[in-house]
Amino acid sequence: MRDVAAEAQPVRLKFEIGARTLLAVRRSLVRVPLTLAEARRGAVPALPPLDRAADGYSVTSLPEDRMAALAAAAGGMLPFVRQRYTRYHLDFVGGFDAWLAGLSSNARQGLKRKAKRIAGASGGQLDVRRFRTAEELAAFHSEARAISATTYQERLLGSGLPNGAEFLEVMRALAAADQVRAWLLYIAGEPAAYLYCPIQGETVIYAHVGHDPRFNDWSPGAVLQLEAMQDLFGEGRFAAFDFTEGEGQHKRQFATGGVACVDLLLLRPTLGNRAVMAALGGFNGAVAVVKRAVQGAGLSGFAKRLRRG
Repeated sequence: MRDVAAEAQPVRLKFEIGARTLLAVRRSLVRVPLTLAEARRGAVPALPPLDRAADGYSVTSLPEDRMAALAAAAGGMLPFVRQRYTRYHLDFVGGFDAWLAGLSSNARQGLKRKAKRIAGASGGQLDVRRFRTAEELAAFHSEARAISATTYQERLLGSGLPNGAEFLEVMRALAAADQVRAWLLYIAGEPAAYLYCPIQGETVIYAHVGHDPRFNDWSPGAVLQLEAMQDLFGEGRFAAFDFTEGEGQHKRQFATGGVACVDLLLLRPTLGNRAVMAALGGFNGAVAVVKRAVQGAGLSGFAKRLRRG
């Protein structure tokens, strides 16, 4: 395992329905993230020493079957599962055509139809622009930021493409080391979708993605993702594409495999932490019951709004 920085950071433990946060409780936590390689081999992370002011740890992408082992290693810390998901990945083996053939026929036909429609609106060919040098990425960032500002990820979740000096400095450093790739898709001359992927070793990271909601019906993100996959297969230097934490239809569609993971909190056994965990667990359980009831009643549209908030 890698060494993990032991500096605690403020984390908001959210009481939320979909993208809507009703209440948040702050805790000071040391983040312990697992890489895709660590998750795939079933690693149990070594927890760094905890500062007296810290409330505990936030462990992300922990293989679900290693949860008991980590909780036991943490001694008397209180475990709490924040979310369960599959950490999807794509292995760059066999070439692009073989990977594409492995998708379902419906997926292939759907992507082909969407790409043809977008190409038709753009003069007969897809207008995909690729970026990897520092100069190119400066132009990419300007266009992608304009798209990001329109997305629900930024407006509701605060997780759009970063715009601060620190991010720009890191982006330039990655470009200088040839450790980043980015793409923009234009529809009829207008920037419609972006994808930004740093590279760690032989793994490409699905870091920032978004599309202008005006083009929702065109599925620009899926078409751009397909173009990016073709480029990455073509380079022949990468081993895997890491779709990172969280679920998503596009991740399931493009992935060649996945690891069942949890994001796990390990909190000091104080009365305050016990109360927060009990309240959060009860709230999440109630939301899950309501969602199942809505879905069981066939109210799919309302259920979708619940998921999105």
